[in-house]
Amino acid sequence: MSEHMIAEKASSSSQDHFLDGPELPTGITRFWLIRHALVEENARMRMYGSMDVPLCPDSLIAQKPMYRALAQRLPQDAQWFISPLSRTRRTAQAIEEAGYGPRPLTVEPDLIEQNLGTWQGLEYHALPAHLTLPPHPFWPVAASDCPPEGESVIEVCSRVGRLLDRLARTHAGRNIVAVAHGGVIRAALAHALRIHAETALHFSVQNLSLTILERLDTGWRVVTVNELPGI
Repeated sequence: MSEHMIAEKASSSSQDHFLDGPELPTGITRFWLIRHALVEENARMRMYGSMDVPLCPDSLIAQKPMYRALAQRLPQDAQWFISPLSRTRRTAQAIEEAGYGPRPLTVEPDLIEQNLGTWQGLEYHALPAHLTLPPHPFWPVAASDCPPEGESVIEVCSRVGRLLDRLARTHAGRNIVAVAHGGVIRAALAHALRIHAETALHFSVQNLSLTILERLDTGWRVVTVNELPGI
């Protein structure tokens, strides 16, 4: 066999297993996780966690190109899920209005953001006095610190991991779009990569970013993290 034929065969073989191309293969259980849009300014000054706060009306207008890009990027045959909070529903509706088209939106309680308990509503400068552990470098609360009447990041990871496994079984071989929250998406990455919650907090998950996970027979696979469509 010539060197040219060997190289051609190797190239063909690698392409057969290359899943990160612009056209992702069908028939795979694939999660398209979107963090909701930016919330209004007053809410951003506080620990809002699982509080139901509105989106920033100015950003809904300014970020229309991102909504259009998401509408083009997301698969048309997907099942759509949102958290119980209005900011995920409004984000999903904005994507639909940007060209994706209307779809049924199923509310999934386990997609809700971390419940910060009695710490919710605190301004950031007041939070350190309430912590029992030093804060994480990239999150105001350590992963194992549990707010009174709330849940720790570790507990969020367990909740979201169970949800992903359940949805992967129920919708095997399908595309699943979930409009959720930064903490939920970090928890999903922790589950997929089998890493500690403290490590998962190092991921940057920006508003309107897209994270894609696949559930294969051999395990979870991360396709993209914090992709910002249209930018």
